[in-house]
Amino acid sequence: MTKDQRKKLFVLMINMFIAIGSFGIIIPILPAYLKSIGQGGTAAGLMIAIFAGAQLIMSPIAGKWADKYGRRIMIIAGLSGLALSMFVFYFSDSVSILYVSRVIGGVGAALLVPAIFAYVADITTMDQRAKGNSFISASMSLGIVVGPGIGGFLAEFGLKMPLLISAIVGVLAVVFSLFVLKESKPETSSTPEHKPEPMVQEIVQSFKKPYFIPLVITLVMSFGLMAYESVLGLFVDNEFGASPQDIAWMVTATGIVSVIVQLAAVDWVVRRFGEENVLKIFLGVAAFGFLLSIIVSNYAFFFVITMIIFLSTSILRPVLTTLISKLAGEEQGFAMGMNNAYMSIGNVLGPLLAGLLYDVHIIYPFVLGLIVLLITMIGSILWKGTKKIA
Repeated sequence: MTKDQRKKLFVLMINMFIAIGSFGIIIPILPAYLKSIGQGGTAAGLMIAIFAGAQLIMSPIAGKWADKYGRRIMIIAGLSGLALSMFVFYFSDSVSILYVSRVIGGVGAALLVPAIFAYVADITTMDQRAKGNSFISASMSLGIVVGPGIGGFLAEFGLKMPLLISAIVGVLAVVFSLFVLKESKPETSSTPEHKPEPMVQEIVQSFKKPYFIPLVITLVMSFGLMAYESVLGLFVDNEFGASPQDIAWMVTATGIVSVIVQLAAVDWVVRRFGEENVLKIFLGVAAFGFLLSIIVSNYAFFFVITMIIFLSTSILRPVLTTLISKLAGEEQGFAMGMNNAYMSIGNVLGPLLAGLLYDVHIIYPFVLGLIVLLITMIGSILWKGTKKIA
């Protein structure tokens, strides 16, 4: 990549890191904070679902706006929405207002994420696309790892301090992007005109796109990963008596592995085997991880299994984004919006179904994940969509 490409990617990585980290920063303080205002698990679950739901509804629209109005304005608007949501969260002790803040945050994420990936498509060649997307995915993983750690540290200075710092950092990111980020969408590109349509119709429209199968796989991967994460702590606590420190170390270690793999390995793996083969291989590896989860016998073994699953998804995420981007042509914004929407569907359904199944039997969430991944792997083997990539 050229120096200019690396500079632009670095700016995008900073923005993505701040966006993901700003949500993760509240995780350590959320249980105590909700308890302080007389709320509990139901409110915590709704806050996650509301954020993902708002992101789901807004993503297709935001993707088209990124095609129509440009990437830069959508990125700045998304960062502004995330910062505003943290300010609303900080200044309120009403649970209904907190839900409103999560809606604002979900909309902000929907504006930001598709525009960033569309920006990457604008500034990279086909051969560079996987590397560029892996860098952005690495910044997401780093935000997931660093955010909760910073939140736990800041909570020592006050339960709501992480919220305030997150909001301030978000404002600084907006200012930074206003001065540094340049528009990437070529002025000569022709963007297909679309009339505003309901989100459901946008989803239906995506069925006819050449990148529909990668979108479905994105949904399945998000579903499986969020289902796995949502019961991870409960499972190791009930099965192996793991302490909060054991759980924290597991999450941190898997996040670090994801960052390293996405920065150092994804581009080489894709060049060596090709996107289509990588997709099949690592869907199989992820399914194998879920199979091992069903027969696991101790914490150390489960730790290794978790590393395998997270390693697989850390490779699959940028590869899927690259496939969708390559098949999207000039519809980069819309395609990335749909990518975000399908991911959000998985993020909503995964925890909900995993929680219900966990109450029936603690192994059932892993059984469901295994079945869904196996079906998806078979579908990816039969899929011939990558043959259309020029």
